[in-house]
Amino acid sequence: QLQASGGGLVQAGESMRLSCAASGFTFRNYAMGWFRQAPGKEREFVAGLSLSGNMKHYSDSVKGRFAISRDNAKNTVFLQMDNLKPEDTALYYCAASRRGATGPYHYWGQGTQVTVSS
Repeated sequence: QLQASGGGLVQAGESMRLSCAASGFTFRNYAMGWFRQAPGKEREFVAGLSLSGNMKHYSDSVKGRFAISRDNAKNTVFLQMDNLKPEDTALYYCAASRRGATGPYHYWGQGTQVTVSS
């Protein structure tokens, strides 16, 4: 089970940190990722993180503004989002992969809504 939290409403330029708590599987054996889906659009990859936390992948749209990290002791993955833009508004999902940070992803959590006002 993956439980995402930390979403809300912020103004453009502000920051927000999302958390995703994992349970029911061996967290340290899985790569983790964040995805998002805006209204009327397909779900898109945002960021991925290897088991060790050493390899990180980002979509071009968030590179340099977002940072993914994990705490294996707490079975939690984070997404730090800085300099948020209105186009970042979406439902954000965390996911777990047995293969690696670029997927495919096997477990999905429910989303947490992020809304960025201009």
